[in-house]
Amino acid sequence: MNDHFQIPASLLAYAQKLEDKTKTAYPALAPLAKQCYLNTIETTVKRCDNGDYFVITGDIPALWLRDSAAQLRPYIPLCKDDPALCEIMRGVIRRHCFYVTLDPYSNAFNETESDKGHTADKTDFYSGYIWERKYEVDSLCASVFLAADYLDATGDRTVYSEEFHAMLQTIADTFIKEQHHTENSSYFFHRVNCPETDTLPLNGKGNPVGYTGMTWSGFRPSDDRCKYNYLIPSNMMCVVAMKRAGKMFIDGYGDEIYAEKCRVLASEVQKGIETYGVVDHPKYGKIYAYETDGLGNHLLMDDANSPSLLSMPYLGYCDKTDPLYLNTRRFILSEDNPFYFVGSAAKGVGSPHTGKNMIWHISLVMQILTGTDPAEKAACLEYLSATHANTFFMHESFHKDDPENFTRTWFAWANALFAQMLSTLPDEAP
Repeated sequence: MNDHFQIPASLLAYAQKLEDKTKTAYPALAPLAKQCYLNTIETTVKRCDNGDYFVITGDIPALWLRDSAAQLRPYIPLCKDDPALCEIMRGVIRRHCFYVTLDPYSNAFNETESDKGHTADKTDFYSGYIWERKYEVDSLCASVFLAADYLDATGDRTVYSEEFHAMLQTIADTFIKEQHHTENSSYFFHRVNCPETDTLPLNGKGNPVGYTGMTWSGFRPSDDRCKYNYLIPSNMMCVVAMKRAGKMFIDGYGDEIYAEKCRVLASEVQKGIETYGVVDHPKYGKIYAYETDGLGNHLLMDDANSPSLLSMPYLGYCDKTDPLYLNTRRFILSEDNPFYFVGSAAKGVGSPHTGKNMIWHISLVMQILTGTDPAEKAACLEYLSATHANTFFMHESFHKDDPENFTRTWFAWANALFAQMLSTLPDEAP
């Protein structure tokens, strides 16, 4: 990738600064600092013929709304003083606007109308731009977060185009419609000859749900299907996203009608989370479930992919010291969470997506970003330095006893989050 543009000077300068800092304070991680920070811009970003920018995930040649936003997030603080970097961000935001208004139910897209990807899936809409049409609440939230973060950093009002207004309206309308999925939604998704986690049951409509105020999601951030389709972490991200969207509706367009829709939606979703998404655990007290259906069923676990329950403070849903979060965190970081694994190489959260005993680098990084205990952070930093299998990049997952057994050599999201975490560390190690 990286066709037809120069890497912005601010990124190159900051990458060197980050490496120098890491050499001094965290020398075991220094060989990863610069190359993880630059991995997104060097290998996954392409300038399109129309001036937009397209961002692949790494080893999959498609743009995921979630991944592309996360991959760029470490660069946003440098935008204010770098017009070239602003041009890239605006180009990616324009691309998100095009994709979301084309189809808010798709999670991944092609650069052109090339018919690449999962074209045999059965669903209620098709376009050659669509790589995959798994409806994920967090994907739409990611588009809001990307634009809001950019606006907060730069105040660049050129973002407020008609296309951006339409994207925000489409996202709010879709979330509102999916509060009543069974009654109001035409979306279905069915994939044949695949693992059951890649398709929705009941003719592609998903398992039954009751009304909760939350918004329905077909799939998780891992792209695995939900068991119970009110996915709590994604609804938490939705609350924050709709509050931010409401501010953009007012600031950019004076659109009181949609700002009020966002306010009401955020309130209803948050009430649904706190009413239907909290369970009383015999060991940990009140904790958040990972999923619920509004019919009395709950799934108690966490998944390394963000949004996760572990990532609540990172998303802006709550403070790191919130008692309900801390109870939930204690559960997540224990073997009572069926996807927390303890091995000779590391201990941390994995995902059903990669199976038993596979720990994710993203979860170790998120543990650092959301933690308050210096000893816990130091342990996670040590795990990160010892589990990259001498590739000096982050991976999707690695075996708890054997870091040489890993998935995805080229996974830009993990590298970006790792670099973002390094930026938050103090200049001197504890």
